[in-house]
Amino acid sequence: MNLSIEYNIIIAYVVGLFLLYILGWLLVVPRKFLIRLILNGVVGALVLFFINIAGKTFGIYVGINPITALVVGFLGIPGVILLIVLQYIV
Repeated sequence: MNLSIEYNIIIAYVVGLFLLYILGWLLVVPRKFLIRLILNGVVGALVLFFINIAGKTFGIYVGINPITALVVGFLGIPGVILLIVLQYIV
């Protein structure tokens, strides 16, 4: 019995597994980024909401919309400060 396997078949399997890995990675990474972006936007909206509630006594108000929520979601506390400063500059 001849049980030898040609090197071309082994190389084809290795290349196929590598391409399958790359395809899986490309499908998973954007989903993680999108989920992180949505969660950060929600957290940003909540931070802005609480800043608006606490800022009523000081006259600080920043409108809550998707853009401001994402700015705060990406930048965190510096994003809140940036929006407050931009609110009074513009």
